[in-house]
Amino acid sequence: MALKSIQYKQHTFDISYEILNPQEKVDLIILHGWGSNKTLMKSTFAPYMNGFRHIYIDLPGFGGSTCPMALSTTDVARIVELFMIHINAQKDIILGHSFGGKVALILEPKILILVASAGIYTTKPLKIQAKIALFKLFKFFGLSKFRSLFVADDAKKLSEHMYQTFKNVVDEDFSDEFSKYEGKAVLFWGKNDTATPVQSARQIAQLIKDSQLYEYDGDHYFFMQNAKDISQKIEKTFLKSLGQ
Repeated sequence: MALKSIQYKQHTFDISYEILNPQEKVDLIILHGWGSNKTLMKSTFAPYMNGFRHIYIDLPGFGGSTCPMALSTTDVARIVELFMIHINAQKDIILGHSFGGKVALILEPKILILVASAGIYTTKPLKIQAKIALFKLFKFFGLSKFRSLFVADDAKKLSEHMYQTFKNVVDEDFSDEFSKYEGKAVLFWGKNDTATPVQSARQIAQLIKDSQLYEYDGDHYFFMQNAKDISQKIEKTFLKSLGQ
């Protein structure tokens, strides 16, 4: 593991990362989802795609990376971009899982790999809407100390900066951003995903002109059991792009 200090908006972010196959010329940036880290992504994809230089990054506030301020998804993408400049990495291929998919999209790589990506807003169930309304009422009366009774499991153990970041990013709709992406996109999705439903994948595939969608059995982490097949499809996509 290595650390690189990045200056952003008068704050210092220590970004933890790891590079595999450092001698290769084509960069594959791999970004994890919310609540995860680079270790999970490395354990999944490290055995494959040996012709690429793998760059695994802990996003700010996760794994070994620090987060001294609340961020938006755009902020996270800019920090990753500054980090890439520091290590002389190119935007050849960027793979993003879940929240990492939105970050990857903002970075506008030549080839965008979306793995159960977030970014399509879905209406919350009535039960969740009721909890949000009740929490807002509690907050109005100065009872926000009961926050832990209402927040999502993903947010309960977060620092204040990360909790604010979570609120900033959780309900974003990136439909316009998907439609404006001009590179080639490959989407991989689990048919039984409840965090980012497969209907979202089909919508993204319609929004991005040059895109292809592959659906697999499994949930939000389906890719861990299908890494070899996913990797082979990424390699084929890259090889085809050389002929364009």
